[in-house]
Amino acid sequence: MTEQTLQELFPTLFAIKSPGDVQTLDEKELTRLGEEIRRMIIQTVSATGGHLAPSLGVVELTMALLRVFNPTRDRIVWDVGHQAYAYKLLTGRLDRFHTLRQLDGISGFPRICESPYDHFGVGHSSTSISAALGMAAARDLAHQDHKVVAVIGDGSMTAGLAYEGLNQAGGLGKDLVVVLNDNEMSISRNVGALSSFLSRKLSKRWVQRFKKEAESIMRQIPKIGDDIAEYARRSEDSLKSFFTPGMLFEAFRFTYIGPLQGHDMRMLTNVFQQTRELEGPILVHVLTKKGKGYAPAETNPTFYHGVGCFEPETGAARKFDACSLPSYTEVFGSTLCKLAEKDERVVAITAAMPEGTGVSCFADTYPERFFDVGICEQHAVTFAAGFASQGMKPVVAIYSTFMQRSYDQIVHDVCLQNLNVTLCLDRSGLVGEDGATHHGVFDLSFLRHIPNLVVMAPRNEPELQHMLATALAFEGPVALRYPRGVGEGAPLVQTPMILPIGQGELLREGTDGVVVALGSRVNPALEAARMLCEETGKEVAVFNARFVKPLPEEQLLALAASQPFMLLVEENALPGGFGSAVLELLADHDALSNLRVRRLGVPDRFVEHGSQKELRVRLGINRDGILNALHTLAC
Repeated sequence: MTEQTLQELFPTLFAIKSPGDVQTLDEKELTRLGEEIRRMIIQTVSATGGHLAPSLGVVELTMALLRVFNPTRDRIVWDVGHQAYAYKLLTGRLDRFHTLRQLDGISGFPRICESPYDHFGVGHSSTSISAALGMAAARDLAHQDHKVVAVIGDGSMTAGLAYEGLNQAGGLGKDLVVVLNDNEMSISRNVGALSSFLSRKLSKRWVQRFKKEAESIMRQIPKIGDDIAEYARRSEDSLKSFFTPGMLFEAFRFTYIGPLQGHDMRMLTNVFQQTRELEGPILVHVLTKKGKGYAPAETNPTFYHGVGCFEPETGAARKFDACSLPSYTEVFGSTLCKLAEKDERVVAITAAMPEGTGVSCFADTYPERFFDVGICEQHAVTFAAGFASQGMKPVVAIYSTFMQRSYDQIVHDVCLQNLNVTLCLDRSGLVGEDGATHHGVFDLSFLRHIPNLVVMAPRNEPELQHMLATALAFEGPVALRYPRGVGEGAPLVQTPMILPIGQGELLREGTDGVVVALGSRVNPALEAARMLCEETGKEVAVFNARFVKPLPEEQLLALAASQPFMLLVEENALPGGFGSAVLELLADHDALSNLRVRRLGVPDRFVEHGSQKELRVRLGINRDGILNALHTLAC
């Protein structure tokens, strides 16, 4: 979109050249600005996909923050960051906003390297309070006086990390503002107005000073002074918490303000101006509506939380030529339901992602055996370990990138005790437009060295079915990783079979070399081997490893002894990944002297955002990249 077009379609938004310009607008201009921000977000996300409903819900909140806090000096930390689109538009990224989540474009999340106004990079939830507290402590050590604000959603407040941050923040008493963006809690208009009034009146600076002075006077009364002062303090707390949810946050020694109407910018601005005058940790509780201003998103905020391309006029998803194959997630969910029908010991556990991980069908069919623990991956794994210790068969379905949070629990609570827990790592490998914070490219590296753990990855849909059945039949911990997106179109099976642990599958014969591939890279390897044969006449074998741990050792050593080269292909970080495991095996058995080995995978760097196809091309792990490597090795 050209600069002239932006100026014509979004005149108020275009006039914002720096965050401070928001402070110069009057109420009518602010209303127009909010409308233009929403139109821009809807227009852009309809073409790029992204987190629509969360960002639409915080437009007024974002403008109010920028009317009071100066991000050139003050620090604003967004939790998760999928609600920061309005913030991006108001902090100098309007001209690049059309590149949102696109290859070489701006990120869908705040990033320090993208803008000086992005004070902390995020993507996973519940980090804002801890990070903001660290900034506040650093500010005080440097004898500075700027403000630090953390904006956290109610969903992120389900994670333990948020409460660890609250606990220390209250204990240290640092000047810190936490804005709780609550878009789920239902509070009636009357109660909300009354509690807002009470909080505002009780929080003014002169009232705070009066309270301290009055308490000091009370405590000087002989014998009963301390009791009277304590009673007065408790009476105020009781009155306040009776009308508001503030009791919890007051227990953490935060001054609680709210709940406030999150779309009333005048009130929000006034409250934030008051918080600048207060000392100590403050929590501002704001009620917003997901998808605000766009009827389809307001009606179905779950669907539009993270959405693909859609028609902005109607909200209908855009239809593409892609075939209607089931995704790996869907295959996992339906297969789990069938296996659970035959075994009542099977339970499903997820961390606030029942739809995303495919277990919503399990929840509908077996509600008494389904558990959504919230954004608590560590708890999910130990919770599963408790189940397994009592003879149950828990299946923990979590995205690969979020499973990183539960590493210690996997080691200590599951594998050390050799418990029958199945870890299903959805979205392993490159996930696409969500970028570096969400790529699941480290799981093989952080899982394969843990004793007792079986690690495997399917090459297609029926193999995923077989592996899930194998995991539930195995007496011990298993990690099963599979990619984001649709499968290969292989027909599903009615009755999955139990695979032999640590055994791979030779899919293509050949004597001119061998490609050893894992999971999503097996079929591209097959295609590359066929193309090499058509182009050069070279016959290269293709071996589907299936297992990372235990490796199919005998088969791999036999291939190493009979082939001139071995190409190892994976969609995981090369350091410590599948290829590293095979190299260790070959080195330990002196099998490298007459064998050339090359590895393809994700290099030792964070991979940017872009479509899965684009990223695989860039990293050379698609069919053509594998073919190029084969040409180098075989010709």
